[in-house]
Amino acid sequence: MTEYLPYLTLKLSRELYQKPPASLAPEERQRVEQVVSRQLKIEQRILSTPEAAQIVLPPSSVQQALAEIRGRYTSEEDYLADLERTGLDTNSLRAAIERDLTFDAVLDRVASLSVEVSDTDVELFYFMHRERFRRPENRSLRHILITINDGLPGNDRVSARRKIDVIRERLQKSPRRFAEQAIKHSECPTALSGGLLGKMKSGQLYPELDAVAATLAVGAVSEVVESPMGFHILYCESIEAASDVELAQVKEKIRTHLLDSRRRACQKAWISSLLKQDADLGA
Repeated sequence: MTEYLPYLTLKLSRELYQKPPASLAPEERQRVEQVVSRQLKIEQRILSTPEAAQIVLPPSSVQQALAEIRGRYTSEEDYLADLERTGLDTNSLRAAIERDLTFDAVLDRVASLSVEVSDTDVELFYFMHRERFRRPENRSLRHILITINDGLPGNDRVSARRKIDVIRERLQKSPRRFAEQAIKHSECPTALSGGLLGKMKSGQLYPELDAVAATLAVGAVSEVVESPMGFHILYCESIEAASDVELAQVKEKIRTHLLDSRRRACQKAWISSLLKQDADLGA
């Protein structure tokens, strides 16, 4: 089992921290070592079961996993050097991959014993969690921004407010010119697209803007609003009302969610039973 340690350390280092073991900080290394220790015990217990003895891996699956790892390197020399740095060679890597794939195959076999998800299960979940299947209201918004910068001539607070008041007065007479005015005057990158923010739901803007946007009717121009970015004017192009997502649209997603949950629960219960047997036997 000790020859598997470098591979598992490498694998968990990348999963937990997206780093090789050599780059881990001391506290990160400590956590990886703790997880590795527990994982080794669980894997060893699972791989000693009758279920594991029944697993026969297709040679192609091992080859595919090896090829995927080899494909991360531009040369054979870099590949072999990295294996050596992690305490592996091609033979120990193959053995580690075979062990890893066997472990996954055992858990897949155990998960296959979970109860299938029926249409009734799906419908019950949908009706018991209706709030999850409600589309929030969306508003298609544009804005014009004039920034406040007391260190920049013409953008001090007084000048910035004067600028945006003039723009708003112009838009009150002709709201349909909003995109044109945004292109000409807005100091936000969205000016290039006529100030278009796109479809926005509650909570996506600064609170000051969010509160005002929620009150705008279609075709309405807002009062001047101040946010940490500066002064804004908002324009509402359209409103898509909140609506319920029909069961037919989410039926298969719900089925997959329930099936995954049952599979995980089945695996967890099986592993717990193994560990309990060991505890009862004083292992």
